[in-house]
Amino acid sequence: MFKAVGLKTRAILALGGNLGDRVATIRNAVAQIDAHDEISVKRQSPLYESFAMTAKGIDKSEPNYLNGVIEVSTSLKPKKLLAALNDIENQFGRVRLERWAARTLDIDIITYGSELVETKSLIIPHPRAHERAFVLVPWAEMDPAATLPGHGKVADLAANFVSQVWRFE
Repeated sequence: MFKAVGLKTRAILALGGNLGDRVATIRNAVAQIDAHDEISVKRQSPLYESFAMTAKGIDKSEPNYLNGVIEVSTSLKPKKLLAALNDIENQFGRVRLERWAARTLDIDIITYGSELVETKSLIIPHPRAHERAFVLVPWAEMDPAATLPGHGKVADLAANFVSQVWRFE
């Protein structure tokens, strides 16, 4: 398969879910992302499990989440990338009825090159990435030299959260 030629931007995406066959969903979603003509998956973290985070905080009665991080190269601009990722979420049965609800698949854009984006529908870097163990810990394992713009080295940030997630694979 030939990928589109053009200026490529490195982006970090976080994937997760807590409903259905979580492993198959994440693996198939990564494959679909990579199959997109304008997105190429370069690296993938191991998967990590964590307790469900709800509007009221951690809820151990909800199914656990499974999360991972991927590095992609893309010629899509941020809003087009978000649209493509939302389409993939929808293909896997993502329902958006309420914030913090259980879900089959969630894909967030954590970084997009060194760009800062703030629109009604998209903020990059992700505004809560610096406090999310399920993003930081897998990302630090995938890329120990990574930095999160405005917050510093991902490995240093992740060190504060390692007790909140456990490696799945």
